[in-house]
Amino acid sequence: MTELTATKTSRNVIFLIIVASLGYFVDIYDLLIFSIVRKASLLDIGVKPADVLSEGLYIINVQVVGLLIGGILWGVIGDKLGRIKVLFGSIILYTLANFANGFVTSVDMYAIIRFVAGVGLAGELGAGITLVTETLSKEKRGYGTMIVAFIGLFGAVAAAMIAKNIGWRHAYFVGAGLGTLLLLLRIGTFESGMFKNIEKKDISKGNFLMLFTNWARAKKYLCCILIGAVNWFVIGVLVTLAPEFGGPKALAALQPLSAGDGILYSYIGIAVGGIIAGLLSQALRSRKKVMFLFLVLSAISQVVYLCTTGITATQFIWECFFMGCGVGYWTIFITIAAEQFGTNIRSTVATTVPNFVRGLLFPINLIFAALVGHYGMITSGYIMMAVLTVIALVSLSQLKETFSKDLDYLEAS
Repeated sequence: MTELTATKTSRNVIFLIIVASLGYFVDIYDLLIFSIVRKASLLDIGVKPADVLSEGLYIINVQVVGLLIGGILWGVIGDKLGRIKVLFGSIILYTLANFANGFVTSVDMYAIIRFVAGVGLAGELGAGITLVTETLSKEKRGYGTMIVAFIGLFGAVAAAMIAKNIGWRHAYFVGAGLGTLLLLLRIGTFESGMFKNIEKKDISKGNFLMLFTNWARAKKYLCCILIGAVNWFVIGVLVTLAPEFGGPKALAALQPLSAGDGILYSYIGIAVGGIIAGLLSQALRSRKKVMFLFLVLSAISQVVYLCTTGITATQFIWECFFMGCGVGYWTIFITIAAEQFGTNIRSTVATTVPNFVRGLLFPINLIFAALVGHYGMITSGYIMMAVLTVIALVSLSQLKETFSKDLDYLEAS
């Protein structure tokens, strides 16, 4: 390879990482915008204050169903037709959905459009991570996914700040505008070399059912999902339901707790934690050791939050940042999933796993709501935290170390 060719290749890889990072930025913005504007938007379209929580959970659950369906759809397309096609198709869908979200006037209309947005959003992260892991060298791909996650997670910061200053309808319009700009930027992206090597081969590609044709592969896939469950309990319950956790029968907050502020600072924490987790995994040459450390840190941060009776707004912000740092393993978690499987189903795995983790919010919400009826907010929080952390640790112990693993291989049918 000549020096000019090497320089061009290096620039192309850097451009790919930047585009994947910005894609995740828009993905997180659009994924969390409803959680941030939940209360204001529902009240504005006529929902009674007493029904805000139940209607909000209903819309979130419908969006989660969209993520589950979209995860399978885009994952299969990514393995059959290419990772780039997913990046273009998914962003077009969720950009249109977010534009439409700015015009909602009823709960059912809101839910339908968030379902469509969920389907679109499902393809973004998995396709981006798959491209980066397959393009960078096995020694450096951890840095690539770390950068994607670090930049991408600031989409939550942007969502919180924009929604706070321009109103919920315009916040959706901004999300659609960001998606349109990203779509234009993606014109210069290129396909994964590993995918090109198998594109014309007569092999099974994107076969979702292949993940369940033998127990070892199914077990590995399930464990990849379960190690990430704690993340969405923290964001989807402890932070999103902050106004309810701050109530007189829970933490008895001295000032009202804002879900928007909680998401803002928890995602700053996730970004910081993601950088630390990525650097640690490179230094220790291990993904599993870092995952273990962060799962323990996450459990400690949740206990601190749940035992802070009489919490102030300032304490809440700092504790959300701390909890965010604890689940900063999101970068490592997605990389582990992508590295566990062969090229012919890697996009399917990398796309479905994070979305199935997001989908776990549906049963988590149902179980948490049932527990609250018997034990109250705080005790229910402790129970869910303990159970999910133990499940994640056990699942992690069942996975093999993937640092520096050669990814250029196929899964047998």
